[in-house]
Amino acid sequence: MTQLKTAPEMTPEVTPETTPETTPETTEAEFPKLADRYRRELMAHCYRMTGSVYDAEDMVQETYLRAWRAFHDFEARSSVRTWLYRIATNVCLTALEGKGRRPLPTGLGAPGSYAGDELVEGTEVPWLEPVPDVMVDVANIDPARVVGNRDAIRLAFIAALQHLPARQRAVLILRDVLRWKASEVAEALETSTAAVNSALQRAHAQLAAQQLSEATVEDDLTPRLREMLDRYVAAFWEKDVDTLVKMLAKDAVWEMPPFTGWYLGAENIGALIDTQCPGGVHDMPMVATVANGQPAYGLYMRQEAGHFVPFHLQVLTIEGDEVTRVAAFFEPRLFETFGLPATLPADWSSPSIAG
Repeated sequence: MTQLKTAPEMTPEVTPETTPETTPETTEAEFPKLADRYRRELMAHCYRMTGSVYDAEDMVQETYLRAWRAFHDFEARSSVRTWLYRIATNVCLTALEGKGRRPLPTGLGAPGSYAGDELVEGTEVPWLEPVPDVMVDVANIDPARVVGNRDAIRLAFIAALQHLPARQRAVLILRDVLRWKASEVAEALETSTAAVNSALQRAHAQLAAQQLSEATVEDDLTPRLREMLDRYVAAFWEKDVDTLVKMLAKDAVWEMPPFTGWYLGAENIGALIDTQCPGGVHDMPMVATVANGQPAYGLYMRQEAGHFVPFHLQVLTIEGDEVTRVAAFFEPRLFETFGLPATLPADWSSPSIAG
């Protein structure tokens, strides 16, 4: 695990485009096309702020609405990109007023659970949500506009941000991820540079005190990682608990919002899957996707009629040859958000991820 990086260690922001974004003749009708190039990175920004893929979508829509309405006052004193980020940040801060943070079960402060403990559903908790890579992966659009470090979208980092008050969260993201100067952040948040530096210091101290960290996850599906993930998928399809336990780190963590419990240790997690997971052999196919820059799977469950329906979405953290953390989200609408099938046919056979 690596400690959260402070501003000097983050990947420097690339230089802005050399061609003018707007001219005096640019019209309001042309603005949507001009601004749309920043949609995914703004989505990533709003997701970091809110911890919710659905709230982030709403915040981006509100950002564009406000920007379009105010475009006639835009005097190009900053880039369109910077202007949109300022609007998006303040839209998020307004939306977050009076709202609690979005945790994962491990962030509730309760001790770990044991397999066999009663499953308690926290329906009143606004849980942290995963985000599909295709909604936030700016690198796939234009490598010249990659913002910050890929680790800044990892699930562990987003969960860590949720421990900060909203304004501290905004300062840390703008300074450490987007690499804005303190004076630029102060202007965006209508405060002083001293206040920005103080907020950043407090944010770093709070994260360090809680020993929060971001996981380093392999970016590429190497042949070794593909083979490992194939075995993981096959183990669920066969409900081979012994193999799953061997693939988990000894101190692996399993959590599954909206259930409030979390489980520490490979053997404990294996017992949970063995005794409290309703599926049997050939009852649990998995369909691959990518969430937060990490391997992810929609896990389906066989029904009496033979077909399969969504059960939960797993986001895996992998270090070396071991699965160190699994966040299993029991939220059916995530399957549609991630472009996963609504059902699988009865004759489905679990395919290889490499195939």
